[in-house]
Amino acid sequence: MAVVYTLLVLFLAVFVAGFILLVMGAINFDISNSEIPPGVNQPAKLRIVHIYLISSAVVGKILENIGICSQISFVRYMQGWKTLGVDPKLFIKDLEFEKVPVRIYQPKVPSPSQRKGVMFFHGGGWVFGSLETHENLCRAIARESESVVVSVGYRLAPEHKYPAAYEDCLNATIHFMKNIEHYGVDPARIIVCGDSAGGNLAAAVSQTLAGRSDLPRLRAQILIYPGLQALDFNLPSYQQNQGVPLLFRERVAFYMLQYLNGDVLHMQEVLTGSHIPPDVKLNYRKWVSPDNIPEKFKARGYKPHVLLDCTPEVYETMKRFCEPNLCPLLAEDAIVHQLPESFILTCEYDVLRDDGLLYKKRLEDNGVRVTWYHLEDGFHGIISLFDYCGLSFPAGKRGLDNIMNFLKSL
Repeated sequence: MAVVYTLLVLFLAVFVAGFILLVMGAINFDISNSEIPPGVNQPAKLRIVHIYLISSAVVGKILENIGICSQISFVRYMQGWKTLGVDPKLFIKDLEFEKVPVRIYQPKVPSPSQRKGVMFFHGGGWVFGSLETHENLCRAIARESESVVVSVGYRLAPEHKYPAAYEDCLNATIHFMKNIEHYGVDPARIIVCGDSAGGNLAAAVSQTLAGRSDLPRLRAQILIYPGLQALDFNLPSYQQNQGVPLLFRERVAFYMLQYLNGDVLHMQEVLTGSHIPPDVKLNYRKWVSPDNIPEKFKARGYKPHVLLDCTPEVYETMKRFCEPNLCPLLAEDAIVHQLPESFILTCEYDVLRDDGLLYKKRLEDNGVRVTWYHLEDGFHGIISLFDYCGLSFPAGKRGLDNIMNFLKSL
């Protein structure tokens, strides 16, 4: 018995020591590699969230190295482990639309008329995220706007490369549109919505459906700090916010490459801009250019980037970055001018800020009505933290309130 007790104490001591080392290592990594600008309110909270994410990644890597599970699988599990109970204000049901898992949220309160329908595509860089990770957000949208919300559990990279996620979101949306009568939704008030990678998917789905005469026309699209292009990772916001949690510049390239090819072999070329030939970039310069970013957004610093040559071999593996279904900012004007009323949320301290600003300009130049809300003290991922274990931020609540106000106005 004494031996068992001794072994137990030893095990606990090793576990505690390992945990302390893990946390200290995560803190050191956070302080050494990240930068939280003075404009971010409650920076300590942001560091706590970031340290938790780093710790999960480190533990996942250890488990991968000893053959228990992959790092990606562990991080996915840690992000979505929390399950919520019954919501007294909502009917919640898991279904499949065209073999795509979806979760439907329907308000219990009676409605005198047909409700709005919101197709929601979660963020996570096409690699992470699930129906569970955005459960709180989808519940809030359904409750506050009294809408029917359909959250889409699309296939993830690198197991399922582009265009798998896009196709799942598109097919689920079309299925919903064709069966709208079963959910008490007004066919004239269907909205696509997504955050980060989900904003990319919402924009791509909206463009694809813009010319369809056999389906209801989308009422609106809501794009929450979307990633919309992969031609230029040296725009002002990418330079200014390259080390700001929760999304580093290098991680954007990592996620894009995982979604495109399932590997990161050409990460350096993407970051330096030598993954797309200069002549191809020049073709899109009217849309993807720092010249289209208002000067006030360059005040925190910007160094113009020189166009670099690209080898044919690299371009062969990267050329699909020019497809609008992957990078919606590159769609032709003939498509863009058909898009529905739009809401775009951007954050000052977000590498993807300029993607949203460039798309805002494209939409407005093509006569699309845009409601733009900019969080001066916001960072990437802040909306998803609105109800995250006491680690919410006032800016995130303001952003979510503005999204709700826009939804209610439709």
